[in-house]
Amino acid sequence: MGDSEAMVAQGYTSAPYGDYNTSAAATTVESTGKENASLVNGTGPEGGSSAPAENGKASNEVAVTAPGAEHGDNAVSTLSPEEERLWSIVRANSLEFNAWTALIEETERIAQDNIAKIQKVYDTFLAEFPLCYGYWKKYADHEARVGAMDKVVEVYERAVQGVTYSVDIWVHYCTFAINTYGDPDTIRRLFERALVYVGTDFLSSPLWDKYIEYECMQQDWSRVTMIYTKILENPIQNLDRYFANFKELAETRPLSELRSAEESAAVAAASDASKAAPSESDGKADEEKSQADGSSEQSPKLETAGSTDPEELKKYIAIREAMYIKAKEFESKIIGFEMAIRRPYFHVRPLNAAELENWHNYLDFIEKDGDFNKVVKLYERCLVACANYPEYWIRYVLSMETSGSMDLADNALARATQVFVKRQPEIHLFAARLKEQNGDIAGARAAFQLVHSEISPGLVEAVIKHANMEQRQGNLEDAFALYEQVIALEKGKENSTVLPLLYAQYSTFSYLVSGDAEKARKILVEALDHVQPSKPLLETVLHFESFLPAPRQVDYLAPFVEKVINPNSDAQNVASSTEREELSLIYIEFLGLFGDVKTIKKAEDQHAKLFRRSTSELRKRSADDFLSSDRTKMAKTYNGTPPAQPASAQSQWSGGYAAQPQTWPQAQAAPAQPQQWNPAYGQQAAYGAYPAGYTAPQAPVPQAAAYGAYPAQAYPAQSYAPPVAGAAPVQQPTAAAPQAYYNTYY
Repeated sequence: MGDSEAMVAQGYTSAPYGDYNTSAAATTVESTGKENASLVNGTGPEGGSSAPAENGKASNEVAVTAPGAEHGDNAVSTLSPEEERLWSIVRANSLEFNAWTALIEETERIAQDNIAKIQKVYDTFLAEFPLCYGYWKKYADHEARVGAMDKVVEVYERAVQGVTYSVDIWVHYCTFAINTYGDPDTIRRLFERALVYVGTDFLSSPLWDKYIEYECMQQDWSRVTMIYTKILENPIQNLDRYFANFKELAETRPLSELRSAEESAAVAAASDASKAAPSESDGKADEEKSQADGSSEQSPKLETAGSTDPEELKKYIAIREAMYIKAKEFESKIIGFEMAIRRPYFHVRPLNAAELENWHNYLDFIEKDGDFNKVVKLYERCLVACANYPEYWIRYVLSMETSGSMDLADNALARATQVFVKRQPEIHLFAARLKEQNGDIAGARAAFQLVHSEISPGLVEAVIKHANMEQRQGNLEDAFALYEQVIALEKGKENSTVLPLLYAQYSTFSYLVSGDAEKARKILVEALDHVQPSKPLLETVLHFESFLPAPRQVDYLAPFVEKVINPNSDAQNVASSTEREELSLIYIEFLGLFGDVKTIKKAEDQHAKLFRRSTSELRKRSADDFLSSDRTKMAKTYNGTPPAQPASAQSQWSGGYAAQPQTWPQAQAAPAQPQQWNPAYGQQAAYGAYPAGYTAPQAPVPQAAAYGAYPAQAYPAQSYAPPVAGAAPVQQPTAAAPQAYYNTYY
């Protein structure tokens, strides 16, 4: 056996690839531009799926360097003007997938036999887009073209580590082995290794077909029968065709050719035992033969059929037919979910709401079924199509945590935070909570710092959660310092929309955790002196003043409220009509408690003039709307359907602070207790319990480098916009998505 053949048989792993351990990665993506759809989606001469053309998985900006010394070839640094232009684009924005594909095409055109230059562009591209299995195939083809078979194996090994649950990449790898090696055992071991991961995938037919085709070429009919038997145990696509093909094979070949070596040995042993048994009479012998036949019927795994006995052939087929019927019964339960999966592969365009909800429903069903192996496999399939959605990664982590499979939970979280959704703040905030829960306070701080410094600087939600964590750890001064540092940074920005929100939240935090009303009021006064008045800020101030001890600063607040409610033509950051009207009503209610008759009349007259209806009319309408909404919620509750919680495209992960006005406790109330994690992030009963000690099947592939460590109330006005890769589509849904499973504050 040659070196490369041994590498295939043993599951060779090349040098560490990328920053993450991909041996357990469960993500497969058909990803390419339209011009490369056939090759990338496996529809070339070697077959595969027929999924539409795809863009690659976009991840965060990385340091992208021009081809250089890594491959030890000076020629690799010689770039054409077009290559220079394209490299400059991907250096500036590594999410620009179209520029990457253009760069690869230009490099292939220019490089010809300069394999070092080709290696450089593919290595750099696939480090950024590891899910593009079609480009792994192209890379392997380039290595094969120059005759480097050991390098081909290295590329395929890196590919099946990066996209372990891709049926297509395993088909390509097995096809390469069939065309390259003459040792059937080597090829069979590769097929069996692939089937460990994707053999139960509903869409795994291409791999099974390739395996059957190979064994038919070998005319090893017992192995063909073994493959059909394995297939019929699983509810996969084309099950009817496989059963029909098995019956045809069984009816056209002798049973002696179809039985495995173990089955043949069992037949021989049973025959020898029958001949050696003492016989007192013909009747006795007939009775023993009858008993032996009965025993054979009770042991479906040991077919003792004669090669020409129609009854024994019928029994032989019936055993597989029972497997087929059982698999079809389960298929009938999942076929609705499978048919609703319109896009089982990855795409940079967002999935529609119905398909996202279908994945949740499918996961619910499989979790209730209780087969842990099926749960893991379905999550991994889901995270192919839904790789850009943090809610599915969070759900996977929590499900594995609930089952006690902490290795799988940690692996999924690392893949999410460092590869697939690493530019989305929600996953890092979730990771911070999980690390704090597990006692890794330094890790939690690092996760928060990553959000503050790189992912989304100034994100109010991250500041709130980080400060709350420091307060829980007894570091109240550090929490105050965090607010002050972020506020100082936002002061340096012109017209910061975040600054009023930070002041409002800092004031609230100070009062609730320390009970220092004077400090809280001082923060709000500073806010009014440094920022344009806004509805959220003034609403906070009015509520705060409502619960503070007298004297209340009614006269002081009046001009600020007036500036928002009735702005002049030169005013900046003018509030919407709805916001102005709502603030006017809040102000009138405030004056009703603490103002005099004159100020109340002035505010009500102004309200009627500006908004052309009396406050009583608006209150009546609001009350009717509230009651109507309440009746709807109650009806849905009694019907067993929770009220809908629509989320915006870019802030579906935002929590309760997004739409709720800040309220203040009574002045005499004691400081609030340390804030606890929202139970929504806790272990979910809906996921059920799984057997302890489960370990995912592992192919004989050494582990790659471990995942690296982290580098050392969002109001409606603030939303997080994910990075945009040039003209590439954004990665978040454009339509309203279903309410995320894990989107509340903690």
